[in-house]
Amino acid sequence: MRHSPFEFRHSHILSILFVFTTVAQSQLPTKPAPHLIKLNMKSTAYQHVLGGSGESSTMRSGLVTLAPGKSVGKHNTEKYEEMVVVLQGTGTMKITGADSLKLQAWSAAYCPSHTEHDVWNTGTDTLRYIYIVAESKK
Repeated sequence: MRHSPFEFRHSHILSILFVFTTVAQSQLPTKPAPHLIKLNMKSTAYQHVLGGSGESSTMRSGLVTLAPGKSVGKHNTEKYEEMVVVLQGTGTMKITGADSLKLQAWSAAYCPSHTEHDVWNTGTDTLRYIYIVAESKK
């Protein structure tokens, strides 16, 4: 049985739409679920803590370990505000155009979005902190 050209094109278009819809739905972001993240406090390397599709809506974080005298490097988190939660050691958050913030274990420092800054280990022991960034509404 022969189909008209319209029937062929119509079924072909429906097939393409079905494939496109299926692929698009499979790539939709999933709602983040509660989960536990284990940290290795003996590691001296950077550790990813939170970020990426499905782990969080806008938050990203990591565990940073700095040797005495070292820094993470001057950077700007652009549209993200940042919090640094110090777990061990002492340091300084140097903020361009503002006063530096002294960091010590069990303290937290906040840095607004669009602010250039750097974190230095100013102590004699290892500085360990978790940074948390989230997209700012301003």
